[in-house]
Amino acid sequence: MGTAKIIKDFLNYTLQERLKNPPSEVLLTSLWSLSVAIFSVGGMIGSFSVGLFVNRFGRRNSMLIVNLLAIAGGCLMGFCKIAESVEMLILGRLVIGLFCGLCTGFVPMYIGEISPTALRGAFGTLNQLGIVIGILVAQIFGLNTILGTKELWPLLLGFTIIPAILQCASLPFCPESPRFLLINRKEEESAKEILQRLWGTQDVAQDIQEMKDESIRMAQEKKVTVVELFRAPSYRQPIIISIMLQLSQQLSGINAVFYYSTGIFKDAGVKEPIYATIGAGVVNTIFTVVSVFLVEKAGRRTLHLIGLGGMAFCSILMTISLLLKDNYGWMSFICIGAILAFVAFFEIGPGPIPWFIVAELFGQGPRPAAMAVAGCSNWTSNFLVGLLFPSAAFYLGAYVFIVFTGFLVIFWIFTFFKVPETRGRTFEEITRAFEGQVPAGNRGEKGPIVEMNSIQPTKDTNV
Repeated sequence: MGTAKIIKDFLNYTLQERLKNPPSEVLLTSLWSLSVAIFSVGGMIGSFSVGLFVNRFGRRNSMLIVNLLAIAGGCLMGFCKIAESVEMLILGRLVIGLFCGLCTGFVPMYIGEISPTALRGAFGTLNQLGIVIGILVAQIFGLNTILGTKELWPLLLGFTIIPAILQCASLPFCPESPRFLLINRKEEESAKEILQRLWGTQDVAQDIQEMKDESIRMAQEKKVTVVELFRAPSYRQPIIISIMLQLSQQLSGINAVFYYSTGIFKDAGVKEPIYATIGAGVVNTIFTVVSVFLVEKAGRRTLHLIGLGGMAFCSILMTISLLLKDNYGWMSFICIGAILAFVAFFEIGPGPIPWFIVAELFGQGPRPAAMAVAGCSNWTSNFLVGLLFPSAAFYLGAYVFIVFTGFLVIFWIFTFFKVPETRGRTFEEITRAFEGQVPAGNRGEKGPIVEMNSIQPTKDTNV
């Protein structure tokens, strides 16, 4: 909150110097709201543009190219105070949003395509681990004893340049996706060499054959567009599942919990509530690590159900404790426990799983378009929650968490009846399972899940 106040003061001072008069409260609030919201707008645009890059430049090279956006955005934000430019701050936020939106598509797709089938979920969860570690580092560096000061806050915002430079230096040593090379570029030998290097074995014939089968099938199909995802029966169910899983992440109430956490910790008598919020960030990180080890044992669907169910219970507990904490002081501690448990359950399921399961539900052809649609739905819901939550919290107070409880129950029911388990299955097996449902209109609604869950996981002998 301290850093937010400092940036608001920068907006106020800069506008006052430019206008020669103090800016109106309406103008100040509007610019602050734009500065916050423009990041999500950039994310929406970036995520929807994933297909424009990955099919043209490849997975790895796309990640390499867009680091230029991170460097440009970091420079704009880092020098906005020296230039006394509100526009640089807002534009920098937009550019960083574009970068993040693109990366939410590139990274899970790349990880999914270079990972062994038996470890695909664990490696996919590492993406979320990187995100939560980044959030934790930002929280720590944002303390007023480090970079969260009136003098150093631009340096904090410009910090995004450092990981971008590190990625530019390290990505050239990473291989291109072998699936992209073989299926999209028809470079079988290059794909084979990369697989042998990644798997640590010369016997990759089974993987190469699976890619060849998918390549033949992809050549027989017309190019998959966003419209085709909703029109074709074989793509309709997986894209609906993908969107619902992304919505389950953003409409779970996780951002609302962090919004309330500082005030709740303060009410509980924590002298420096910002440190307690960082503590929640530590819990965030720890349980993402737990998810890395559980996702290949328990499965994606099971962990997502556990996460959603646990969050629904914690949100009810938070509502009760928030309503009673003024009458019973000990209720504040119950609320703190509920917050930390809520965060833990989020990172077990709804945090990491929606990002990488989308890549698992689609073949090579429709995957970029599907990642774009899923990512855009995530960023759009993020934007809407940020836009509507303050008003909802004002009018509903503690009861706002009941709204999120309702969403969590809906997503739990949807996951139970509609989301298949993808653990241990190749991309080809998952795709064929959905295709096998197309003529089965008379099987009833439960047909797809029976079809998916009847597939036996492939034993990966290379791991």
